[in-house]
Amino acid sequence: MEQILGKEWKITPAGGTTGEAYFAQREGKRLFLKRNSSPFLAVLSAEGIVPKLVWTKRMENGDVITAQKWLEGRELTPEEMKKDQVAHLLSKIHHSTELLDLLMRMGKQPLEPEDMLADLHQMIYENEQHVHKALRLLEKMLPDVQNQQKVVCHCDVNHNNWLLSKSGQLYLIDWDHAVVSDPAIDLGMLLHWYIPRGEWVSWLGRYGVELTESLQKRIHWYVIAQALLFIKWNKKRGYQEEVQRWRYFLESVLFEQIASLNNH
Repeated sequence: MEQILGKEWKITPAGGTTGEAYFAQREGKRLFLKRNSSPFLAVLSAEGIVPKLVWTKRMENGDVITAQKWLEGRELTPEEMKKDQVAHLLSKIHHSTELLDLLMRMGKQPLEPEDMLADLHQMIYENEQHVHKALRLLEKMLPDVQNQQKVVCHCDVNHNNWLLSKSGQLYLIDWDHAVVSDPAIDLGMLLHWYIPRGEWVSWLGRYGVELTESLQKRIHWYVIAQALLFIKWNKKRGYQEEVQRWRYFLESVLFEQIASLNNH
């Protein structure tokens, strides 16, 4: 990073799972730097979804460094995920034709549920009964989630990725895992983690949709599929506490969905 900015800049790691993000500071000027961030950062910046992009530079080794305005702000708390601002910004993202067109032009293929399920089946889960139960349920529900409209999905709408600036502007950051898929991928995790069940209808109303039976099925399908992926991801890295947390979450969603199916 120093070869780009110069030695007069103080550069410190910004944390995160990739280790590719940095803070840079010099004489009151501050930047957020990232190595090989999402190629459509410029459009996200233009749409006001992420902090302003200042410049992009390609290094001799082919790495691309982006610099964004470093904002004074903070992450949202879990309780703040109920805010209208969150529903409105996520809706804006899901309805952005500019983002969708750009990702498609970049060659991003839509993520279909049948492909996602095929990938899940190829993973080795050993003798984890709840995992195999989840896979059987995903197979059974697959026809309910196919042939849906595809949008740009962030895929990690954790409260840590929502940045509220001091001026009150809300941003959704860290777009490394974005896909073109069913918006239920984002809605499911956000609703299950942060919105009490009794408030789903009103929150989705602020987002701009009704909680139909079809949407409920899609939400449950993608939440179960993502939980399986997170179990595997954390297990591979030895994060046992996170593995256990996702197992408990998966079991609770399975119980809820099976009870729902039995009532119909």
